[in-house]
Amino acid sequence: MLVNLTDILTSEGKETFVTVPLEMKSFTSKLGKFEIIEQSPVSFHFTNVNSGKAELEGSVKLVFDTFCDRCLTAVPIELNLCFERVIRSPEISESDTDSEEDSSFVDGYHFNVESFIYNEILINWPMKILCKPDCKGTCPVCGQNLNEGECGCDTFMPDPRMEAIKDIFNANKEV
Repeated sequence: MLVNLTDILTSEGKETFVTVPLEMKSFTSKLGKFEIIEQSPVSFHFTNVNSGKAELEGSVKLVFDTFCDRCLTAVPIELNLCFERVIRSPEISESDTDSEEDSSFVDGYHFNVESFIYNEILINWPMKILCKPDCKGTCPVCGQNLNEGECGCDTFMPDPRMEAIKDIFNANKEV
């Protein structure tokens, strides 16, 4: 969805509150595709602060259907995004070198809500998603979820650094 910013960027002191529905149904990145299971409308507050510059403040609440990184259990992740940015008119953006971050979601006098929210999700995505802080993960042998109980597999893994010494002892072993 595009929001027209012509009035905001050309009228000094102008303020506008805009609430728009988010048309995005999922978030796709290198980590995978995550469905949005709950969302609030995106609320924006645009304020002209100078000739050709506007301040953007806003917020949105999103809930994603994700999985635990250790045990692969379904976990809903809630992101409450609050943002502040300075948006420049196209005339200022061309001469200003600091406005490179604006270029991905502002085209002329139109503000691309979907592109902006995608960038905000990408920036705020958690590094690790866990079902609980002390998640035990899965068994490396059989794949059993260790949060539900022990599986009984032999999980002894010898230290790979000791393999060279083990070979020396086995070669000198008398039969």
